[in-house]
Amino acid sequence: MKRIALLLLFICQITTIANAQTDFGFPVQTTIANGIIEGNYNTKDGLQVYLGIPFAKPPVGALRWKAPQAPDNWKGVKTTKKFGPRPIQGIVFGDMNARSNGLSEDCLYLNVWTPARYNTKNLPVLVYFYGGGFVAGDGSEPRYDGGSMAQKGIVVVTVNYRLGIFGFFAHPELSAETPYKGSGNYGLLDQYASLKWVQQNIAAFGGDPKRVTIAGESAGSISVSAQMASPLSKNLIAGAIGESGASINPTLSPVPMADAEKQGMEFASKAGVTSIAAMRAMSTAALFEKYQDSKRFGFPITIDGYFLPKTVTAIFNAKEQAMVPLLLGWNSAEIPGAAFMQGQPFKEENYIARVKAEYPQDWEEMLKLYPHSSDKEIELSATALAADRFIAYSTWKWFDLHRKNSAKPVYRYLYSKLMPPLIDASLTAGLAGGTNKNTQPSLKMPEPVGAPHACEIEYCMGNLSLNKDHAWTEDDYKVSATMQNYFANFIISGNPNGKDLPNWPAAEAIATEPDVMIINTVSGAIKATNDARYLKLDKLYKNN
Repeated sequence: MKRIALLLLFICQITTIANAQTDFGFPVQTTIANGIIEGNYNTKDGLQVYLGIPFAKPPVGALRWKAPQAPDNWKGVKTTKKFGPRPIQGIVFGDMNARSNGLSEDCLYLNVWTPARYNTKNLPVLVYFYGGGFVAGDGSEPRYDGGSMAQKGIVVVTVNYRLGIFGFFAHPELSAETPYKGSGNYGLLDQYASLKWVQQNIAAFGGDPKRVTIAGESAGSISVSAQMASPLSKNLIAGAIGESGASINPTLSPVPMADAEKQGMEFASKAGVTSIAAMRAMSTAALFEKYQDSKRFGFPITIDGYFLPKTVTAIFNAKEQAMVPLLLGWNSAEIPGAAFMQGQPFKEENYIARVKAEYPQDWEEMLKLYPHSSDKEIELSATALAADRFIAYSTWKWFDLHRKNSAKPVYRYLYSKLMPPLIDASLTAGLAGGTNKNTQPSLKMPEPVGAPHACEIEYCMGNLSLNKDHAWTEDDYKVSATMQNYFANFIISGNPNGKDLPNWPAAEAIATEPDVMIINTVSGAIKATNDARYLKLDKLYKNN
């Protein structure tokens, strides 16, 4: 018995030692413009990580609805080992998964992952903006984690920016406060402030301020298109990546200042508030509750005469955008066809009726572009039409504008990998790339016909292992390696091509069937064969 007891004690000690060795980090410090910060150095992956670095003053009190202000300097060492609070937001997309500690108006923090050693200089930089419709999201989400991409030799930055009423509210009194007589766009100005911070500080992390690529998905992609267009930001970047979305009608495009101010006044009136001073005096909770009660889905981007002097389309057509390489694309089934069918079965009479209702003058041409020879083809066409109306067309228009109005290469993709099943049968896929509790387990969901909105993020950022919900397969990791390497190559050199990857040609400016990279278990470039539908939508949306 004594020998058994000693053996068990020995095993316990060995287990304790093994568990104690799972933390491979030690403190590391660096000096930035405002003072010294302390993060962690992970000896296992060779990365330094700094979380929750303030890049602007807290936009609270008198700074609510003001452009972000440069942060104050600090004395001593600021600990930056935890994510800062995420922006104030409701539960818009219940499947979002944040690692930050709560919400706050004091949310202007960014995070840095760097592979830099003591003698490293001039590494390429990726600045990633999260999605969420400008009403939700957070730079701490695991799918945006910068560790995997940093191991490719890239300094990665994720950025928080203001959302909803705190980030995009416009009002005549707010416009009167600014030299340019405009308001709104505070969330986009936060992003601009982060890019200025990167220019000033990224060398402290081994990065090169002349090699900054901005990227984002959905609202993050829309942000990238806006930052490319803005006269403030366009000279701060060397490349751009857009995943599903551009700020072009009908996708969260900017509105005239007068229209945005009118929406702001209507909100204030219904909220029973008579002045901006009174609104600034309101508590976070009171303002948030007023906003929630309004049932609004955020506030629009504005043509404020400062961040955006005119529409994104007009800026690109005038060749006034950032003249940088662009990589962009969308997913093969961004949104289910049921969204267009409004819940009706995929039957010919239902589909034709819906197309006629939406396009009374053009329904015959639309039926040719989105055909209906069988129930399955109707499902595919309805899915394509729903996706195009939602976000694919606007992304295509951005692609078309830049290839025709710049001399820089433009690379287009269509992400098509179906996601594997969920491990937990009690969960169902959400709208923002995560999962929700399945409230109708007896209801069989239709089989997906393509890759849904936001599902590519874990793949391109190399973060499948951080998502524990799906039963990832060897094929999933293969696709992730392909897509991440394309992105990493583009961030490093402005060209996605590299060793052991299928060749990805840049789209020619005058091509009627431009090249598009199909990213799937087997990836490869093809000639686009369905751009006629985008040309038709272009006429209907009048974005010329």
